[in-house]
Amino acid sequence: MSCVLFEEHTTQDGHVIGEITLNAERSLNALTLEMIEKILPRLNQWQSDERVVAVLLDSAGEKAFCAGGDVVNLYKAIQGEGAADFPERFFENEYRLDYQLHTYPKPVICWGNGIVMGGGMGLLSGSSHRIVTETSRLAMPEVTIGLYPDVGASWFLNRLPGGTGRFLAMTGGQINAPDAVHLGLADRAIASHYRNELAEKLLAARWGEGEDTDAHGVVNRVLRELEQASQNVFAEMEAPVYKSSSLIRELMDHDTVEQMVEAVLAVKTDDQWFSKAQKTLAHGSPVSVKLIHEQLARAKHMSLADVFRFELALSVQCCRHREFPEGVRALLVDKDGQPSWTYPDVASVDPSFIDELLASPWDTNPLADLT
Repeated sequence: MSCVLFEEHTTQDGHVIGEITLNAERSLNALTLEMIEKILPRLNQWQSDERVVAVLLDSAGEKAFCAGGDVVNLYKAIQGEGAADFPERFFENEYRLDYQLHTYPKPVICWGNGIVMGGGMGLLSGSSHRIVTETSRLAMPEVTIGLYPDVGASWFLNRLPGGTGRFLAMTGGQINAPDAVHLGLADRAIASHYRNELAEKLLAARWGEGEDTDAHGVVNRVLRELEQASQNVFAEMEAPVYKSSSLIRELMDHDTVEQMVEAVLAVKTDDQWFSKAQKTLAHGSPVSVKLIHEQLARAKHMSLADVFRFELALSVQCCRHREFPEGVRALLVDKDGQPSWTYPDVASVDPSFIDELLASPWDTNPLADLT
């Protein structure tokens, strides 16, 4: 069975909706290079096909839309078990896919059900119509593996209010549907049982020519109706990020990242969501925390294309230093949960080490052609 499934559904008025299904349920649809290399040309094909009016991006199973990138194979390549250029090829193609989604001229409807983390966030964030459900759990938890929030997070986390993006990056804090919509990380909260009805309504919609049938408008009308019908599902759900927004702003309003970390860890709370964020920060990579601080500062005014070029250089450099592979080893390979981080705490991280990670490994970036 293919790791990605493609279908073309004919609408009642003769147009076509393309469907892409991530089909690796056992790995929680973790995004592999093979998946990426299958999706990119199909999106190109559908972009130039006048019959295709929209793309639906979803996944197999109920647990996860996409739990992240294929970091285990990255680890193997770093350890010499695969092609030496695998990390560069993986990240370059992943970021090309993310950028293509961000700039795609036709509606891309992403069904972000279940776990949406890391590479899954890249796909969701790039889509024009980002749907979350009552089971959605969004996060950028790279601090737990010695990496940093990539896949365009330098762009979308920097646009969250009151230091929230920095806090979520440093703590790997999980985001549910109400918070995702409130923060602007998702467009619609729709009950998961409406998944089949969504497809039916898209196929029944009128996609003809004219202002009243603009493709994005057609999608909006369908999603708006389903969102309104879903309101009772989300009415009782808490929004922990929103609830903690004033506290987060206060904690991130310090002069150094060391002070921010100290302030977060010093909070006494019975709030389960905040306590989990504290625990993740306390056990996360000090290098990652320091790197995230620099990442968000440097990328703040970058264009989207520059963000992906910046992240590609940074990701490749992370594969050439020990922190990232050690984090993957401890969490996902040996699974001992005991990473031997390079530095004991954020204050101890050598600034020259961060400078090394932030230095471009090439004269010409492989994503130089992004415009």
